[in-house]
Amino acid sequence: MFKKFNIKEDIATRSLVKSSVQRNIRSKILEQYNRLEPVIDEVLPKKSSLILVKCHEHINLLTVNNEILFFQHFDGPYYPTLRLLHKYPHAFPRVQVDKGATKRILSGANIMCPGLTSKGARLEEALPANTIVGVFAEGKEHALAIGLTKMSTDDIKNINKDIGVENIHYLNDPLWKSSIES
Repeated sequence: MFKKFNIKEDIATRSLVKSSVQRNIRSKILEQYNRLEPVIDEVLPKKSSLILVKCHEHINLLTVNNEILFFQHFDGPYYPTLRLLHKYPHAFPRVQVDKGATKRILSGANIMCPGLTSKGARLEEALPANTIVGVFAEGKEHALAIGLTKMSTDDIKNINKDIGVENIHYLNDPLWKSSIES
């Protein structure tokens, strides 16, 4: 999604989100990520200005204080950015890959089932297909990618072939390197 993204060229519009729309966005995010409830006021402060940045390719970025917090493609789910995931790692579902998958993930590759089921990998919770997850690596503290499960964690364990998690946003991709300036 972000392989050819350039924040300076791809921004179409920026707009301040009205408080009623902001409440709606906040409730959608809480519905999607109920573990964010204890820290939602830190993530999306009620008194701060929420800016919606519309980009080409139907990508929307939600920013607070010039920091990109969430992104959305078309009217799909809100994905957290890696910077937000690094601040609140336990607020989102997670999977862990083995050491061998790290280099490929950091170059944008999808995560294959064997990388999620091998010795150093972990699937700690039962997740359905199409769940947004933080992808962590064996031996590393911080997440290296945001992904979307292509099958349930039970299917990943049982089938153990094909793509298990689609790589949406990863360390050092153009979104990671982007910053919003006023």
